[in-house]
Amino acid sequence: MAKINPLIKDNIETLEKKELQKLVLKAAAVSKQFHDYLLINYIDKEYGEQDLFEAAKSDLNLLYRKNYKGFSEELQVANMLAACNKRINEFSKVCKNKALEMELILDVLEIPFSMPANTFTTCFTKYNFQVYLLVKKAITLLKTKLHEDYHIEYAPKLNKYLTILHHTSSHLDYIYTLPNSI
Repeated sequence: MAKINPLIKDNIETLEKKELQKLVLKAAAVSKQFHDYLLINYIDKEYGEQDLFEAAKSDLNLLYRKNYKGFSEELQVANMLAACNKRINEFSKVCKNKALEMELILDVLEIPFSMPANTFTTCFTKYNFQVYLLVKKAITLLKTKLHEDYHIEYAPKLNKYLTILHHTSSHLDYIYTLPNSI
């Protein structure tokens, strides 16, 4: 975030309402994050987050179908996972409901874990690392940001993913340091 100059801060108070409206509209047009922030907090408080969730989910579906560079399927999927992780990060910056973020992460994780488990044993560790980042993000969300009631819903799936990762890729330090279960 940019640090606001005190001179600007003082002069904003003297601006007229019409000028402030122009500034807000210009900022919303320039920054998607600011646009989404306005939508969630001021324009559509009731359904704004759900609308952004649906938009993020449709963006992820487009990313799933996109062709990615890579010599092997694992590298292509790793590039896709990196793009999906970036889109989830954009969503999480404006969304307060961390359960929606968890839904997006688990939706993306369905792809690598629906593939054969031996894809984790290949020499392409970029694939393993991208999966690790998403699993680690999901674990952190579950432990720190979500209410304990969500634990019942998400822990079994994450434990299944952790078991697969530990059986196939525990030779990698970052996988080895993951907990065996939540």
